[in-house]
Amino acid sequence: MAAYLASRIEKGALDYTAVVTKYPQFKSDIDQILVADGYHELITN
Repeated sequence: MAAYLASRIEKGALDYTAVVTKYPQFKSDIDQILVADGYHELITN
């Protein structure tokens, strides 16, 4: 699930803040995927 959400965030289909607000249990996994894929600028607090 985290991989799917990260992929959609990377493509601009989903908003990072909205996703981690709705699915906080996946935040650390999503963050790791975004950083590994070079999209660290999409991570907001």
